[in-house]
Amino acid sequence: MKLDRSVRQINAAEIAELSMQRGATSWVNGTGDFDFALLDTEWWQDYARRRKLSAKRTLPENLERLGLARKDASRTLRPIRAAALLFAEHPGGILQTKCAIRLFHYKGEKVEHTVHTNLLRPPKTIDGPVIEQIRQARDAVVDALAAGVQVGRLGFRIVQKYPVRVLTEAITNAVLHRDYRLEADIHVRIFSNRVEVESPGLLPRNVTVANIATVGSRPRNRLLVDHVREFSDPPNLDAGEGVPMMVAAMRDEQLYPPSYLTPPYWLREAVVCVCLNEAMPTQWEQVSAYLTEHESIGNAEVRRVLGTDDPVRTSRQIKEWVRLGLLVAVDPASAKSRRRYRRAGGATEQAAFSFSRDNDPPGRSK
Repeated sequence: MKLDRSVRQINAAEIAELSMQRGATSWVNGTGDFDFALLDTEWWQDYARRRKLSAKRTLPENLERLGLARKDASRTLRPIRAAALLFAEHPGGILQTKCAIRLFHYKGEKVEHTVHTNLLRPPKTIDGPVIEQIRQARDAVVDALAAGVQVGRLGFRIVQKYPVRVLTEAITNAVLHRDYRLEADIHVRIFSNRVEVESPGLLPRNVTVANIATVGSRPRNRLLVDHVREFSDPPNLDAGEGVPMMVAAMRDEQLYPPSYLTPPYWLREAVVCVCLNEAMPTQWEQVSAYLTEHESIGNAEVRRVLGTDDPVRTSRQIKEWVRLGLLVAVDPASAKSRRRYRRAGGATEQAAFSFSRDNDPPGRSK
């Protein structure tokens, strides 16, 4: 939140807003104004059996012992919002907010903002408790990739190679770690060359696009993470293995590791995980290793790293890495022979996503 330049005291509401935005506290921890009976669903029954909860206690009493209900100032027991997200059939309706998943499947590599949209099929809305959203979204994405066969520029069939584990983890992270304070759905977009999973909210605490694969678990919504793992067939183990597993699984398929897009590259308060359907040449690993030790690289250094003396072919390869958002020019106005590039901080740049120079970036009104 940007404050006035003049020195002034931040009020309690602003402190609470900043705390939630940074992931220090979570909106799902607040109490909700809804009846406990709305939580007595098949998902609650499954959870209660798995946890072997006492049948002698009422549902509200069990929730209180689980930290999913607490007494308010008048000593009235109230359910926590997280309980609605975990067990209610339609949590968005109960909480009066947007918390579903929207699936969009496009033809080609970008969104065409025309009367005749390039959607391959109508958008799909996936509702329900978070465990069910994750399962249904995973299955819907896998089905869409299998059914929506596309042909590339050269006339060959495009083969989608994403490991299901990676798609599941991307969706799971979006659902469990999103900022539920924001009234926005999760968006999953499938293109011919990538899958994007957009999760409302910023990265929590000290997590950045540069350290997300190494910093370990920093959950925004600890209540959701702790309880989702207790369902049968949970999508996560809560062992901090998520993003490193995604990187390893994509590498096993010889694909680029997932990349992440956040403000200012993305003009909404959101984190976008991008899985590219692009084969990763071994050359990139060598250049990436070089950039771990150096701030930037030029054509001459790339040739030295790759052991080639062909500046033209090297220039084409650098251009391709820029197109994919893996490199960004440090000095774009300089001559190509002297131009330097840096790694894009782990975030894929605008040119590789749903918008281009001809389209407004998401979040920007015309």
